[in-house]
Amino acid sequence: MEFRYLGNSGFKISEITFGNWLTHGSQVENDVATQCVRAALDAGISTFDTADVYANTAAETVLGEALKGERRQSVEIFTKVFGPTGPKGKNDLGLSRKHIMESIDGSLTRLQTDYVDLYQAHRYDFETPLEETMQAFADIVRQGKALYIGVSEWTAEQLRDGHALAKELGFQLISNQPQYSMLWRVIEAEVVPASEELGISQIVWSPMAQGV
Repeated sequence: MEFRYLGNSGFKISEITFGNWLTHGSQVENDVATQCVRAALDAGISTFDTADVYANTAAETVLGEALKGERRQSVEIFTKVFGPTGPKGKNDLGLSRKHIMESIDGSLTRLQTDYVDLYQAHRYDFETPLEETMQAFADIVRQGKALYIGVSEWTAEQLRDGHALAKELGFQLISNQPQYSMLWRVIEAEVVPASEELGISQIVWSPMAQGV
């Protein structure tokens, strides 16, 4: 397994990342999901990506159980916040300070860890001021609940705005998680050049177009 720096940081991750969007907690039984995680570890994969919205939080729980007993410093755990979770009440989604601060605690409990290596804004929230979102992320980093901050499916302009605010608040955005494959290449025109300019890596999802 090869390892790469994530963004303009000293943080290294395995170049193949194990994601559990469509498997853990929904389409694959828990014992099989755990076997998949163990096989990934045996293959040298150390980086695991999930989200609170996957299977309405169940995917995080399955991943936490599967990684139990692993040396925490030897794995990199990513999760995300934005989508509706729980009973899907009025504050159970988005990137408000309330939802972010409550969601990180829920994710840490389900993942059975004191911190995540990367906490990501799963989408851009047009209904919450970006300043509020970035301040909440800054506080989570200072509290030690997340070591790094990333985003997912943000446009070039959104990346620039978020990067500038993060810098003002004393942290940096180091990653973006877009869809990208031979069949879906829209990030090449603007997102990739902006990311290179800002020191942001891509952690692409569906690189094989969901098996196509």
